[in-house]
Amino acid sequence: MAQDKDFRQRAFAAQVAENLGGPARAVLAYQDLVVEQARELDLAFLSADLEKVSAAAAELNVLIDQLIQTGITAVDPSDSDAEAKVRHDLRTPLNAIIGYSEMVAEELADLSHHTLRGDVEVILAEAGKLLGQIDSIVDFSRSDSPQTPHGAAAQALSIAKDLEATVEVDSQSPGVEPGRILVIDDVASNRELLQRRLSRDGHQTVLAASGAQALERLREDTFDLVLSDILMPDINGIELLSRIKIHQDWRRIPVLMISGLQDTEAVIRCIEAGADDYLVKPLNPVLLRARVNACLEKKRWADREQRYLRRIEVEKERNDALLHAVLPGQVVARLNQGEDVIADWFQSASILFADLVGFTPVAAQMAPAQLVQRLEQIFSAFDGLAKIHHVEKIKTIGDAYMAAAGVPEASGDHADRVVGLACAMVETLQQVDPHDVPFRIRVGIHTGPVIAGLLGRHRFIYDVWGETVNIASRLEGACPPGHVMVSQATHDALTGDWMFDPQGRVDLRGVGGIPAYVVRQSRTA
Repeated sequence: MAQDKDFRQRAFAAQVAENLGGPARAVLAYQDLVVEQARELDLAFLSADLEKVSAAAAELNVLIDQLIQTGITAVDPSDSDAEAKVRHDLRTPLNAIIGYSEMVAEELADLSHHTLRGDVEVILAEAGKLLGQIDSIVDFSRSDSPQTPHGAAAQALSIAKDLEATVEVDSQSPGVEPGRILVIDDVASNRELLQRRLSRDGHQTVLAASGAQALERLREDTFDLVLSDILMPDINGIELLSRIKIHQDWRRIPVLMISGLQDTEAVIRCIEAGADDYLVKPLNPVLLRARVNACLEKKRWADREQRYLRRIEVEKERNDALLHAVLPGQVVARLNQGEDVIADWFQSASILFADLVGFTPVAAQMAPAQLVQRLEQIFSAFDGLAKIHHVEKIKTIGDAYMAAAGVPEASGDHADRVVGLACAMVETLQQVDPHDVPFRIRVGIHTGPVIAGLLGRHRFIYDVWGETVNIASRLEGACPPGHVMVSQATHDALTGDWMFDPQGRVDLRGVGGIPAYVVRQSRTA
């Protein structure tokens, strides 16, 4: 490719054509706008001059199109007369465009049609710029002499050389991974030809002779790409394309439409319906390979993206599960909504502290694995009971267990929930810890105002603070083993039928004496 002067000449010619065609197309497009506006504003006195500008703009574009079609490089670089003729032919309509547009601008000078005047000024600017660059653009002798280029020809040559280098690199890049392709065409020879060409590139092909048969193949198999004809007797290609793109399982399959139709409306309709590309018969093998590879590569990237998204979703679900395991559901929801600081004050909540009696001497006689396993059985049972009684587990501290009701969501029966959980913990411990030296539990409960919030960034913990928490902890320490002790505040907050043994005033360290009760049994039916 590096030695392919023909390619460089073609690229150079295309760039020069763009330098010519871009301004010329802009002049024609703006002139169409000017004519439309003049007609809407009923400026009939401009008609004659505008018609002459339009005719000159159309003539300029025809000349440039002919130059492109015959090939800029067909001009002999040594033929100065040929170059002079090209320049003369281009200058003639340009001079007409400028001259008559200036007359239109003079007619509009005293009128208030600012948009119309602005469009005429654009036409004059583009035509004047193109006229001033004719000599440097139409300088074909410089196209293959990189030592002495100048002006627009130099720029065009530079762009052509850059493109040549890029194409050379791309042509040496590794091919796309072969794919599984569904080929749909009602003409057998077309199907077989496509199959032969695709198979030579390593692709697996499945053939369908109609739109209905293609739908059956799609239901039975998976594909990386669909190549479909448009003109088919049962279901035409555009209708088939629409069905593919609305189907949940097929919509991500790239579809390359192939047809003998060169109608622009058909191409537009296919693109609107979701086609990834469009090829016209007879097929150019090189173009077919490039389009197929591009569609397959697009599918590969889309598949990778879906895998990454699924992986992210799995990780998100795993993270959410971990958060739900250590935090209340309402707190997790607030975190996911973007709250940075979660802290609330609750006027009334009930706090439970439970402690395993005789834990230290028993732990000293057990292997670490046995001890952890035993605590796991006990605390897992307590966690299950907390869910049943709708109480939030706050944390475990060594052999102590803390829970709360009324946070993070206020409730009217928080005291009954916590006392119900405490009684169930006392009763259940004997079942989940049937050892020769079983643990016993004591529980303290107090009701009152608390502050609850989330701490930490790397290791989250939802905690509760306040005097209510301290008193519940002190009550647990004063409670007889195997019992549940509640404060006067908790006693008064209960709404169920509970029976108690009054303890009088119990002296709590750092708090003083407060009335307390031991729950004798759970509520009656």
